Amino acid sequence: MTEPPAPARRPRADRARSGRRVGDSGTREAILDAARRQFADRGYDGATIRGIAADAGVDPALVHHFYGTKERLFAAAMRMPVVPSEVLTAALAEAAGAGLGEHLVRMALTVWETTEVQGVFLGLLRSALTSEPAADMFRGFVTDAILGPIAAAARSRDQAGDADEAAYRAGIVATQMLGLALSRYVLKLEPVASAGHAELAATIGPTLDRYLTGSLTEGAPDVLHEED
Repeated sequence: MTEPPAPARRPRADRARSGRRVGDSGTREAILDAARRQFADRGYDGATIRGIAADAGVDPALVHHFYGTKERLFAAAMRMPVVPSEVLTAALAEAAGAGLGEHLVRMALTVWETTEVQGVFLGLLRSALTSEPAADMFRGFVTDAILGPIAAAARSRDQAGDADEAAYRAGIVATQMLGLALSRYVLKLEPVASAGHAELAATIGPTLDRYLTGSLTEGAPDVLHEED
């Protein structure tokens, strides 16, 4: 007598669909873990949403759904409570007229000294000083999230400037601001370390204004375009 065919096996109810994990919290944490690995291994520029999604075992659309952009994902992975480009863009919009440099210094000091930000920011900054992979990651992030908006602001305020000059101006602004961060928070160089926000903004702000829209090369206006 022929035995009846065995009933078809039902898929387990708890089996995750291909490319997805069960539960938002587990999925988010898997994505963040993968993001930390990818940013550490490949740097900010080399890491991609697609690569992070593959590492986490999810669809890239799900990463975009939870985090939107690579910068937002980086901020979440590094436990930053703010998205730098969004804070910076808002600050630049608020300072549409004169005094942009002073406004930027005040904004930076306020954000840096927020309890939730300071530990993360100083950790990234110190790591960048001692580790080339960390420096590569930090450099890519600063270029994308911070120098880009500053360069756009510099160019919008100086219609004669080209994209290369705007990028150069943004880079010079970064040297000033990163130097301030190192002096104040890492080296704790006095009296800069204990100076008030208003004092530092009034001192450094005009220099940033010159870097953004003023003459960079007094007496040698074409130096940016000279051949080496």
